Amino acid sequence: MVWLGSHLSFSGGYESMGQTALRMGEDTFAFFTRNPRGGKAKAPDGEDAAALETLMAEAHFGPLVAHAPYTMNLCSDKPSVRTFAEDMMADDLRRMAMLPGHFYNFHPGSHVGQGLENGITMITEALNRVISPTMTTTVLLETMAGKGSEVGGSFEELREILDRLDHPEKVGICFDTCHVWDGGYDIVGDPDGVLTAFDAIIGLDKLKAVHFNDSKNPCGSRKDRHEKLGQGCIGEEALKRLLRHPALDGRPFILETPNDEAGYCEEIAVMRQWLAE
Repeated sequence: MVWLGSHLSFSGGYESMGQTALRMGEDTFAFFTRNPRGGKAKAPDGEDAAALETLMAEAHFGPLVAHAPYTMNLCSDKPSVRTFAEDMMADDLRRMAMLPGHFYNFHPGSHVGQGLENGITMITEALNRVISPTMTTTVLLETMAGKGSEVGGSFEELREILDRLDHPEKVGICFDTCHVWDGGYDIVGDPDGVLTAFDAIIGLDKLKAVHFNDSKNPCGSRKDRHEKLGQGCIGEEALKRLLRHPALDGRPFILETPNDEAGYCEEIAVMRQWLAE
């Protein structure tokens, strides 16, 4: 069993997102914890969060996948940007405590010419400051396409971050199909081999969620441009195999395709059809 969802707007609050997900045929969803291109966040509302928890329990939702803003860079070459990013993450994790047992996904960051080793060091030091052994949220490092100076474009880089954490049990991986494809992992020709490599390097027990996207570019392009399901270089058959792959069972699959609400509804219906075949 897998759970299916898409990115929803947080503008109406927590319960509103759950109601929207139900209307769209979803049983999980993702949302930005704050403005994805900035740092502003709505004031937390415990009653609203509790109403969402009730709705999800009644509708048998899977885990949610909150997403940090794109502007958050824990390994920036500017100390002020690193401090701002760490403060945002710490605040987001406090907010996520209102929704215990869910995921908080973020892009590891870009080292901006400082070198991979320095980037990984900055990321892990920041995570060790904000992650506590008692928190109920699992932080997810996202697999990246490896464009520019991005950290996390290979399984080995993500493993290196995990190995340096004080509380690695509180951290997992979000597997983005577009990103791993653009990063050079052939999930079309050899999906079993890619997932076997992931298991050997990181461990499938660490793979907690999937961002389910096609790609506008060929394997290894390192460009990170998402496409609608079946309309890109990954294609329908490969995506269908991944959706039904036993190694990915039990995870939330989140759409990040270039779509509006109607488009997401169509893709959720298509995914359910693939699962039923």
